[in-house]
Amino acid sequence: MYIVVAGGGMVGGRLVRRLLEKRHDVVMIETDREICNKLYAETGVVAVNGKATRIDVLKEAGVEKADAMVIATPDDADNLASAILAKSLGVPRVIVRMRNPDYEKAYKVAGVHKIVRVTDLMVNQMMMEIENPKVRRITTIGGGRANIFMVIVPKGGQVAGQTVKEIAGNESFPAQCVFIAIYSEEKSELCIPRGEQVIQEGDELFLISTAENIRKVADFLTAPGSA
Repeated sequence: MYIVVAGGGMVGGRLVRRLLEKRHDVVMIETDREICNKLYAETGVVAVNGKATRIDVLKEAGVEKADAMVIATPDDADNLASAILAKSLGVPRVIVRMRNPDYEKAYKVAGVHKIVRVTDLMVNQMMMEIENPKVRRITTIGGGRANIFMVIVPKGGQVAGQTVKEIAGNESFPAQCVFIAIYSEEKSELCIPRGEQVIQEGDELFLISTAENIRKVADFLTAPGSA
């Protein structure tokens, strides 16, 4: 995919690196020439020095042929202006980083396809670390209503030796939680679990659950077995 990223700071810069690792064609727009030079030296990314609120800069970055544009500058007013210009130039998918929730309605009116709420992401991550230290969150979906997360089965854990079907059928296991993958570090094997899949000590269990059930799921999957 051909992707234009506006903003080369902490968020934009990391995104550029990840996109390049995935072998996407990436062009970055950044007002700070030093950041442009640094990221070019480190990654080889094509960097356009200028403001993404200027139509000539967007055209120089090739936004008219982009499959998507990600706008991640620190200023919502600039992000909004960039989004409007990107849409006017025919970018099929525009994603913005939002700092101030007061801009949400304006972003939607501008036709932005996805709004990433930075504050919500940070709060959700901190809440997960505080309330569920046994869990590693992978991502949030449905506006924070559900999470994909990972739990490691401890040595001597009660679920070790049980099948997915047995665990899911236990009355203590929430109905609104589903296994989506199991990784065995010992076997270096990732599988999509079926009902007869047996859970072993040390397995990394990937699940999707409603947010309010995460602690209950984690406690159940990491509980020690009976002596």
